[in-house]
Amino acid sequence: MSPQPAPAPLLIACALGIEQLALRTGERGGAGGPVTVLRTGMGPRAAERSVTRMLADPALAGAAVLATGFCAGLAPGMHPGDLVVAEETRDPAGTIPCVGTDLLVKELVRAVPGRTVHTGPLTGSDRVIRGQERSDLLSTGAIAVDMESAATLLSAVRTGERPVAAVRVVVDAPEHELVRIGTLRGGISAFRVLRSVLPAFFEWHRSLLLPRR
Repeated sequence: MSPQPAPAPLLIACALGIEQLALRTGERGGAGGPVTVLRTGMGPRAAERSVTRMLADPALAGAAVLATGFCAGLAPGMHPGDLVVAEETRDPAGTIPCVGTDLLVKELVRAVPGRTVHTGPLTGSDRVIRGQERSDLLSTGAIAVDMESAATLLSAVRTGERPVAAVRVVVDAPEHELVRIGTLRGGISAFRVLRSVLPAFFEWHRSLLLPRR
């Protein structure tokens, strides 16, 4: 009997140390294959460099890539601690469709009960977005913005065909901007949510390893 091929790895990319800490202190059991959590650094250029360099490692050949961390919500009614599952990521360099959005929503609802999960386009920016810029991005159809997801996914697919996704936790929203009182409370809420999402990521990854009929 020939040996079974090793499961494809999962690369989870985030930008900030606090995001990496949340992921490292989350529930780690249940992964369907090797998992690497990469801290890319802040901004699209840092994400592009880090992800491209990491995926050059033969050990990560064919790895699924999931971008995560915090984001700014664009739509009225969003709150810190809400989740955003991207249907696609966008920035001036291109649009990347995401894989397994419905499954991620289902598993996130199970992993973080009571939290609202939003789906739609996730747009990229090279700076923090506030005020009128938020409204301008909302008018394009995007529901949230961050600085790394679009660059992460674009870099991932440029290095080879692979499944990609993006899940973000809202830390900043139209009625809850970072400059306002209550930011710390919102940040703690978002941290706790991010710490709880790994089981959903692992289920998404495991579903990619199942044979297709």
